[in-house]
Amino acid sequence: MNAETPFIFLSIASYRDPQLVPTIEDCLRKASHPERLRFGICWQHTPEDRPLPFLHDPRFRILDVDSRQSRGACWARAEIMKLWQQEQWYLQIDSHCRFAPGWDERMIQMAAATGSPRPILTAYPAPFKPTHGAESETLADCALQVAFHAFTHDGIPELWPRPLPPAVQARPMRARFLAAGFLFAPGSFVREVPYDPELYFMGEETAMTVRAFTHGYDLFHPHETLLWHDYGRHDAPRHWGDHTADAPAPSTSPAASPSTLWSSLDQTSRRKIHRLLRGEAIEDFGLGTARTLEGYEHYAGLSFRERKAQTYTLSALEPPNPSAQSGWTDAVHDWIVKIVFTRAQLPAGALADPLHWFLGIRDAQGADVYQHRMLPAEIEPLQQKGEQLAVVCEFASETTPASWLLWPLSRSSGWLPALEGRFAPGDVALLQPENSETL
Repeated sequence: MNAETPFIFLSIASYRDPQLVPTIEDCLRKASHPERLRFGICWQHTPEDRPLPFLHDPRFRILDVDSRQSRGACWARAEIMKLWQQEQWYLQIDSHCRFAPGWDERMIQMAAATGSPRPILTAYPAPFKPTHGAESETLADCALQVAFHAFTHDGIPELWPRPLPPAVQARPMRARFLAAGFLFAPGSFVREVPYDPELYFMGEETAMTVRAFTHGYDLFHPHETLLWHDYGRHDAPRHWGDHTADAPAPSTSPAASPSTLWSSLDQTSRRKIHRLLRGEAIEDFGLGTARTLEGYEHYAGLSFRERKAQTYTLSALEPPNPSAQSGWTDAVHDWIVKIVFTRAQLPAGALADPLHWFLGIRDAQGADVYQHRMLPAEIEPLQQKGEQLAVVCEFASETTPASWLLWPLSRSSGWLPALEGRFAPGDVALLQPENSETL
């Protein structure tokens, strides 16, 4: 390998995905220098799947894995990292993606433009909808960030895609979190921040974020769309769907072994992530020494111990967060609010076939303090109510909730007109044990 020529090692963990081959074909077709690409693929498949057409291409290093033996995406990514051969750049993607023309040169140039000696370009890719003909595929043009949404019940950050703020749409934006499905980093990342094979799904991106940050890497979101991702794979096989105690095994393949059951893998992963977010030492896959975990919390506006976030963070504004008093978490309170509206205010079809409703809460200054996707199970009870409808939700915020927005998404009609309103005095309260009974 010529040290003057920048090679890119692509990591693709593919689980029973028919989009793997189209993804690779598009990657090669859109690259400025396809000869400089090297692929590491963990091909997790069933015996019925056709062989990959790249088996004899020297650019490809393929791990052939019976899907029943898979231990999940993070395990696959850890195995792929073992195939790295000192390539100058590392790109980790999912197996259902599309690429921008000249993506390889553009990623390298954008990484250099950050001015960081250890940059990571990362984002939730823009959405695309695959079809049988590549010419008719729908590619959305929107640069997205990885935004903090809320803490889960056990204290792991839940992350959502959000548009980049208008103020930073002409340059790469510093990022709080990295995305596992689009991670472009110097090749040293493979050696210094190797994937932990015991991670599973929830918390993967947070764990890799704090490890990368404490190893001295700087995170950036691209300000241009370089990669697209198929988010509409509702019927696609998933590891957690196949690897359950009662999942039927195909006639030609053995059932998943107890060691690959998703529930067991998830529990092990969550325990390890909790240790990491407490700053405990973890052999081989722990934090770095270039920066501290506390430094990351200041940078991101988060407290892992208290499971709280600053309003600046909830608004998805560019880090580092403004300096805050050491006791800023004391100003974050638990709230309960009631959103009141009438059936007549709902747009036609909102209750008929909902995919989800977007719910947003803002304070008096217009800053986001809470967002939530109401799923059909939460929406359906409203169908049985009378003319007056209400949605109650609880969340933590530094500032007092002032206004709300409900935006229904219909399966058949797409986004419907949104409802907006302001809270009446009796519909907002600090959460106390008795409040949930009174609102």
